[in-house]
Amino acid sequence: MKKIILSLALSTLTLISFASKPHVNKVKVNTTNSTVKWTGSKVASAHEGTINVQSGVLDFDHGLLVGGNFVIDMNSIKNTDIESEEYSAKLEGHLKNEDFFNVAEFPTAVLTITSAKKRDGNDYYILADLTIKGKTHPITFSAVVTSKELSFSAIANIKIDRTKWDVTYNSGNFFEDLGDYLIKDEIEFDVFLLSVK
Repeated sequence: MKKIILSLALSTLTLISFASKPHVNKVKVNTTNSTVKWTGSKVASAHEGTINVQSGVLDFDHGLLVGGNFVIDMNSIKNTDIESEEYSAKLEGHLKNEDFFNVAEFPTAVLTITSAKKRDGNDYYILADLTIKGKTHPITFSAVVTSKELSFSAIANIKIDRTKWDVTYNSGNFFEDLGDYLIKDEIEFDVFLLSVK
């Protein structure tokens, strides 16, 4: 009788173990059809452009987002609002040099999702670690993630304080009397991701 009870107990523990074990699917990002748009603002004007996702995956457990990791190609920074090719190229070069993102030394940025909590519908509250210029800080943002089997689409608006990552050029918190040359600390990213089909 004791052997039967012990056997049943072990079987129950084994079933619980298998039932609670997550089944994570890592679904790759379609880097060609995914887009990241950035916006940086001055006192009375703003510039915008794009930056490419170099690689990435979203992690799903039975259809629920549970994690993910993205590598951003910092060399791909483009400006899209200045009509003059000369001035657009100057801005792109400035964003890539030591005043801003120093892409020669830090060619990639990385975002790693550490927590994803589903709310109403397809809305998620995301906690992630963002690494820029070798510095890592936590960020939070909301995202709308729609998944079906091994495919997904995701939309998010991410706002960061650039000075936390040592991007302090013409920041009012670091330099005085900048006037119209002041650049706001907040950078905004509109992210649209699609999975590989």
